[in-house]
Amino acid sequence: MSHELSAGDPAPALQLTAHDGRTVDLAQQRERGAVVYFYPRAFTPGCTTQACDFRDNLGALRARGYDVYGVSGDDPAELARFVTEYQLPYTLLSDPDHAAARAWGAWGERTVNGETSEGPLRSTFVIGTDGTLTRAQYRVDAQGHVARLVEELSDAS
Repeated sequence: MSHELSAGDPAPALQLTAHDGRTVDLAQQRERGAVVYFYPRAFTPGCTTQACDFRDNLGALRARGYDVYGVSGDDPAELARFVTEYQLPYTLLSDPDHAAARAWGAWGERTVNGETSEGPLRSTFVIGTDGTLTRAQYRVDAQGHVARLVEELSDAS
């Protein structure tokens, strides 16, 4: 079981393959803040809702200085299909061995359809340009979470 991160912690390393095949290293993306969200699997109902909410709120997040990165265990080809089908205008990253999810505390015990197992935890992190977390939210709801995040970021500025 991984430990949970908190505001003020340095963001763990995140160097993964994107849906378009390029390697993204979050440490090299410091000219803007970042919202990194971990989700269980592309094309599932909750994950699709969440991805589309980030799509629909992307303008507001970018206006506040944040780029968005979604992370799951799906391979880049599956992520590319997800991006195309739902017209997602931000970067999705492949974490096939779930090492990033574990490092970020976004992996652990969860209950799905009444069954408890170890797996990805729907989590969202906000990272400042200095590489420090300003927010770490675990086990977020797929529905409405992104709008609440935008509101919180608006109140903070």
